[in-house]
Amino acid sequence: MSTTIPVAPLTTQDAEALVTAARRAADAAGVTVSITVLDAGGHLLAFRRDDRAVLVSGETSTRKAYTALQLDTPTADLVDLVKPEGPFHSLPTALDKPLLFIAGGVPVHRDGRLIGAIGVGGGAPEQDHGFAITAVEKLS
Repeated sequence: MSTTIPVAPLTTQDAEALVTAARRAADAAGVTVSITVLDAGGHLLAFRRDDRAVLVSGETSTRKAYTALQLDTPTADLVDLVKPEGPFHSLPTALDKPLLFIAGGVPVHRDGRLIGAIGVGGGAPEQDHGFAITAVEKLS
């Protein structure tokens, strides 16, 4: 009989640490962003929008986090899959879910298990991805 060892969930303290790390990375690059952190169930744990970040960045950061969580993959790795010639071309319109296939969403794992996701919006997609990765690496 195998026993599953419980993994500590993503806490509000973890979520705040992710937001702080992503925000510091964005500040260092001179980019205003919005940052969303979701738990493993897709529930909002933390959200931060810089005063001067474009308004849509709040929505994009949340959708990026949701997409990374649902597919357990960084959104940067999914961009080519939804292009017209990609195998998941119809996925964004086939599901009635807030998926967004733009770099900036990254799943968060603990002990190899998915515990949540972070999404960053407001910069160029590559910048948003870098800020999210920086945050996840600092949490590890």
